[in-house]
Amino acid sequence: RIMAGKVKWVTDIEKSVLINNFEKRGWIQVAENEDWNFYWMSVQTIRSVFSVETGYRLSDDQIVNHFPNHYELTRKDLMVKNIKRYRKELEKEGSPLAEKDENGKYIYLDFVPVTFMLPADYNLFVEEFRKNPSSTWIMKPCGKAQGKGIFLINKLSQIKKWSRDSKTSSFVTQSSKEAYVISLYINNPLLIGGKKFDLRLYVLVSTYRPLRCYMYKLGFCRFCTVKYTPSTSELDNMFVHLTNVAIQKHGDDYNHIHGGKWTVSNLRLYLESTRGKEVTNKLFDEIHWIIVQSLKAVAPVMNNDKHCFECYGYDIIIDDKLKPWLIEVNASPSLTSSTANDRILKYNLINDTLNIAVPNGEIPDCKWNKSPPKEVLGNYEVLYDEEMAQSDGPDRDLRSRSGQSSGVKGNRARDSGKPVLTTWK
Repeated sequence: RIMAGKVKWVTDIEKSVLINNFEKRGWIQVAENEDWNFYWMSVQTIRSVFSVETGYRLSDDQIVNHFPNHYELTRKDLMVKNIKRYRKELEKEGSPLAEKDENGKYIYLDFVPVTFMLPADYNLFVEEFRKNPSSTWIMKPCGKAQGKGIFLINKLSQIKKWSRDSKTSSFVTQSSKEAYVISLYINNPLLIGGKKFDLRLYVLVSTYRPLRCYMYKLGFCRFCTVKYTPSTSELDNMFVHLTNVAIQKHGDDYNHIHGGKWTVSNLRLYLESTRGKEVTNKLFDEIHWIIVQSLKAVAPVMNNDKHCFECYGYDIIIDDKLKPWLIEVNASPSLTSSTANDRILKYNLINDTLNIAVPNGEIPDCKWNKSPPKEVLGNYEVLYDEEMAQSDGPDRDLRSRSGQSSGVKGNRARDSGKPVLTTWK
């Protein structure tokens, strides 16, 4: 939600009037110096900025922190649709990345739970449900966040009741606001202290073509306040199943000091001590793989406006076999702090993001090549650089996926004998 632009104030009164006007439009000033000002912008404001009707055009010294059609990745239904299309395209090309096992499952690209769109895919969902009638499914409205409107089902009758409650007598075409996704529930999550958790990871994309993205090293785990049980009697207890802080903070057992959060580094230490370092490294490699592939899936359809960058909030769940699953991607991950550690983390996140978006605190320039020097990355590290990856050969992704290449921090000698930074995969 950041906009950077050069603004010349004439008088204090004019400055006050302009700021008030910006705030009414959903902009909040977060930083300024003599030459430029930063404003937080909501996704709704971005939509109006890029709307054909408004006729608004950004100048070279203005940048915004969302891509115009970011929803191709951040709407639950569109994310799944784009990943499915990406798989099919790779299959058509005969890419080894799209290889399947004897059961028809993707070996490398099986990282989103089985998902259908309702009402459009209702018949397909019923067919899948009847293959395993004891399974549990989770329903989510496509355009909402913070756990709003989510519920679990394990009977088809519950879907019909939902349909009636939604004031529709049958599954007829509804507006996109009323559309839902229904996904196979991960009912064997990795538990720590008997509680379910997920990972919130921050990923910054500076450009989609060529794709260049950065992983923030200071992500965190979000824990439920109530111990997990797969019992059908607890399907309605969201304190057992949903990790969203917006939900958990209302629980009786919510801890306001640590906020039910663990740092990613603590998770690593825990897993290394209980499962081993090699297994832990493999898990995080797979998480990085998921993130890069999801970005590649939407890159062809993303409007790669030169004025844009974006910091996404990735939600990843790990099952008890240490397999990571992509749950969703957030366009406006919460920057509200619920604890002291949270405040420090998110302050640093904003600071490091701005340093990459506008290196050296100079006047923004949308024409620069968006490849900042290493010293300004802060807690970010290069996750994927398409230009660099292409120079390593077309099969690099597969070699990296199967563990034949070094990780983010590794260096790899090429034929010339010079060390080349391996940007992971």
